[in-house]
Amino acid sequence: MVFYNQDTTKKVGFTASKKVGNAIKRNLAKRRLRAIFLEIQHTLSDGVYVFVAKEKINHLPYDTLKKGILWSMKKLNCVKE
Repeated sequence: MVFYNQDTTKKVGFTASKKVGNAIKRNLAKRRLRAIFLEIQHTLSDGVYVFVAKEKINHLPYDTLKKGILWSMKKLNCVKE
């Protein structure tokens, strides 16, 4: 899940609740989200981004997860043209 709010600077936050799993699984989920954000950040508009890891994040392949995040970004209208 991604939340976006327009701003003049680019800020990002990552969170994972205990529903995702133990500390190792939560950290893995946040690392995966962070890696995807670093790959796509040049295509995103300035603003505040909050990535929330859900329970099934560690069961998805990386490419599927990235594709879903890109789709979410387009729906939020935060991708630069």
